[in-house]
Amino acid sequence: MHELANIVIVGGGAGGMEIATKLGHKLGRKAKARVTLIDVADSHVWKPLLHEVATGALDVGVDAISYRSHAAAHGYHFQQGAMTDIDRKAKQVILAPICDDKGEELLPSRRIDYDYLVVAIGSIANDFNIPGVREHCVFLDNTEQAMAIRQRLLNKFMRYASHQQLDEKIKIAVVGAGATGVEMSAEMHHAVDQLKGFGYKIDTSLLEVTLIEADKRILPKVEKEEISAAVARELSTLGVRVMTNTRITQVTAKALTTSEGEEIPSDMVIWSTGVKAPEFLHGIGGLESNHIHQLLVKPNAQTTLDEHIFAIGDCAACPQPDGNWVPPRGQAARQMALMTADNIIAMLSGKTPSKEYLYKDLGSLVNLSRFHTVGNLMSFIGGGVMVEGKIARFVYTSLYRRHLIELHGVVKGTLLMFAKGITRIIHPHLKLH
Repeated sequence: MHELANIVIVGGGAGGMEIATKLGHKLGRKAKARVTLIDVADSHVWKPLLHEVATGALDVGVDAISYRSHAAAHGYHFQQGAMTDIDRKAKQVILAPICDDKGEELLPSRRIDYDYLVVAIGSIANDFNIPGVREHCVFLDNTEQAMAIRQRLLNKFMRYASHQQLDEKIKIAVVGAGATGVEMSAEMHHAVDQLKGFGYKIDTSLLEVTLIEADKRILPKVEKEEISAAVARELSTLGVRVMTNTRITQVTAKALTTSEGEEIPSDMVIWSTGVKAPEFLHGIGGLESNHIHQLLVKPNAQTTLDEHIFAIGDCAACPQPDGNWVPPRGQAARQMALMTADNIIAMLSGKTPSKEYLYKDLGSLVNLSRFHTVGNLMSFIGGGVMVEGKIARFVYTSLYRRHLIELHGVVKGTLLMFAKGITRIIHPHLKLH
C-alpha cells in the first residue's frame, strides 16, 4: 500500500490556518496526504484582534477557534507543541516537551516526520537590543501576552477605583505607532468608557496614554499621509499624546528615556514597534536566514537550501522583482499560504512548483475602536482610494468575516458571524475575568 506523504505546517496564525484548511480539503479529506498543523497554543485568535483581547473587548472563550475541533472538521491533524529544531537529514520537526504550570512534564520531546514542511510561525516585536525593553515592557505577540496585558490593566483600574483620593493618572506608553500601537491606544480609552458601567468609579481623565513613534509620522508604512494625519487628529481628540520623531534609548520600571534625554514617566509600557522572526529560527536546520532571523526563500516560498521546506508570512524573507522584500503584512501571509498550498499540490503530482508570489498592496485599514475607522483600499492602483467612517468600518469588519468564511466555509462561517453578533448583544461588552 502506498504510504501517504506527510505535510507539516508549523504555526497556526492566519497563514498557517488557511494553508492547513486548504490542504485538508484538497488532500487530507481525500486520503491523498496526511496534513498536520503544529502550534504552541491550543486555539487560534486572529492576530489583528489581539489589542481587543488585551483590553477585554474580545472574549477569547467565545472568539477563539479550537485547533483540534477545526482539524477534525477539515481533514487535517493537530499536534500541540513548540518547534525547537529541524532535522533535515531525517526529515523531522523536533518539538519541545510540554509542561504544566508547575513545570512538571506532560509530554516529552517529540519528533514529527515530514515530506513537506511549511514554517508559518509569524513574528515578534523587535526590541532592537534597547536596554530594559525585555525586562520592563509588555508585548502583544500572542494571545497569552494579550490576556496578561488585560489583567494588568484591570488591576490598575481596580486600584484607582478603590482609592478615589489619588490624583495621579494611570500612565501608559505605547511604543510603535503602526496599526497595532494606534489601535491599542484608542481601544484603552474605549475600555475605560465601558468600565464605568461595571461599577468602576473611573473615567478617561484618569488615563494618560502616550503613543511614541521613531518615524516622522504615525502609521509610517501607510503610503497616504492623509490617513496618518486623520488618525493623529482622532487620537488627539481622544486625549492620546502622540510623539513622533522620538527614539527610545532605555526603559526602566518607571520611565522611558528618549535619545534627546527626555524622560517619559510610565506605569506600563506596551512595546509594539518593529518585527523580527523568533530568534530560534536563525540558521535552524542549517537553512539560510537574515539579520532578523527570517528564513530566506525563493519567490515560490521554497527555502533557498531545501526544496521540501517552505516559509511564509512574517518569518520568511521573500524577494520581489523590484529588489524589495515582501512586507510583514497579514494580507501577504494569507496570499503566500494559498499559493504555497498550490505549489505543494503540484509537487505531489510530480510537477514543478511554478507559482511565484508577487505582493500587491490591497490597502490598509485602521480601526480606532468605536470612535473612528480610516484607511486606503486598492493601493496598487494609482495610490488607492481613501475611505473613512461607516464605509471603512464595514470593510474592516468584513476582513474578519472573510477569514471566518475561509476557515469554516460559507454556511458555517456565516452562521458563526450571526452567533458572534448575538453574543455581543447579550453578553457584557468587556471581558473582566
